[in-house]
Amino acid sequence: VQLQAYGGGLVQAGGSLRLSCAASGLLAFSIKYMGWYRLAPGKQRELVAGITSAGITNYDDSVKGRFTISRDNVKNTVYLQMNSLKPEDTAVYYCAADAMTVRYWGQGTLVTVSS
Repeated sequence: VQLQAYGGGLVQAGGSLRLSCAASGLLAFSIKYMGWYRLAPGKQRELVAGITSAGITNYDDSVKGRFTISRDNVKNTVYLQMNSLKPEDTAVYYCAADAMTVRYWGQGTLVTVSS
């Protein structure tokens, strides 16, 4: 099982980035939930956004209205469209997938927002 995340980078405040995470080695129907988490220096890892296989989404309050999570169940891929980025969004972003009773993690992708 492998989750491959990509799309991070350096962007100015107010800019946009789109993160992608593709899960391989898992059957699409087995993935009940996919999400994005982030870890900023000096902070604990936090949930940014999540989406179920039925398309139900949840967001951290700090990103509501700015970030949009979506999912392609055929491609086993989850996306995070990030708009109106702020310096406080700077973090390493990780994707996760829940299949059966196991949570799988991808490698992080660094997002840096300059002021």
